[in-house]
Amino acid sequence: QAFKYSSRPVAPLILLVALPAAPTAEFGGPMELRVGGKFRLGRKIGSGSFGDIYTGTNVQQGEEVAIKLESIKSKHPQLLYESKLYKILAGGVGIPNIHWYGVEGDYNVMVIDLLGPSLEDLFTFCNRKFSLKTVLMLADQMINRIEYVHAKNFIHRDIKPDNFLIGLAERANQVQIIDFGLAKKYRDNKTQQHIPYRENKNLTGTARYASVNTHLGIEQSRRDDLEAVGYVLMYFNRGGLPWQGLKARSKKEKYERIMEKKMSTPIEVLCKHFPCEFASYLNYCRSLRFEDRPDYAYLRQILRDLCFREGLQYDFVFDWTLCSYQNKSQTPSARQSQAEEQQPQPQHQQQPQPQQQEPLRVEFG
Repeated sequence: QAFKYSSRPVAPLILLVALPAAPTAEFGGPMELRVGGKFRLGRKIGSGSFGDIYTGTNVQQGEEVAIKLESIKSKHPQLLYESKLYKILAGGVGIPNIHWYGVEGDYNVMVIDLLGPSLEDLFTFCNRKFSLKTVLMLADQMINRIEYVHAKNFIHRDIKPDNFLIGLAERANQVQIIDFGLAKKYRDNKTQQHIPYRENKNLTGTARYASVNTHLGIEQSRRDDLEAVGYVLMYFNRGGLPWQGLKARSKKEKYERIMEKKMSTPIEVLCKHFPCEFASYLNYCRSLRFEDRPDYAYLRQILRDLCFREGLQYDFVFDWTLCSYQNKSQTPSARQSQAEEQQPQPQHQQQPQPQQQEPLRVEFG
């Protein structure tokens, strides 16, 4: 991942989870697994619906990487498609670098930059509430990432906190966008012809953050990625969204209940008690027509103006930075006392240690 706005990089947050041992793969023994000839497979650090993610090392350069494995027997293989997307997007700020893609034994393999924790992880670490300053600094970068993806003729279609990660080392202040398995080309490279308007589409993405039009079965376009960002921002502001936790007997029924609640919750009610710019952001996104090019600069500017009006600084000192250093400065007994008082407690095995540099919790698309 790549990102550096501050000359003083913030130590990345380390989130600890239990890590299973590396499996015995078809292409080698468990002690010395190699992929692509020069990448040594390490321990498992995450998993998703499409595969598992491991740490890895470039044995020639000593560089740490992330290695994603997908069974070649997968019913819906997507790793090859995702690897092509990373190559198309290569060079953009906040876009992970892909180091290698190929097939090893019974696995499709993608080697990519190793990243830090996701915004969802960090949100949990900060007791599920971000300050206005952190939300605004994140919003600026998230809009930038989406604008870049759109400029490359793709829409993401699965905007959520889990798909934005922070970088490591000198990129510790940079938000990275990941998981392009559901991304779709929305216009032709040469002719710039937009895909046609369609209805009766199945919901693609994550229902909690999906746009109203996505719920209604309308083909997604640029406006929908940005509306999803608006819901992510309010999730960070509020600590949750009104349509979370709804009970249903099936996934279809749950999606319907989420849609009903989302459509029946006025934007002004959703954003009540928060600066009006958040309502303005969502109202603008919902006003866009299917093929409209969003005014990304306008959305960034209204949020930057809010930051200026509130006297906040874009200094890249995020809430988790403060939480990390406050935790570091406390005595062990004080940390224990504080942890016992906090409700709810973070879902981690132990308190993060900000001075460490290797992430043990990585989410990848």
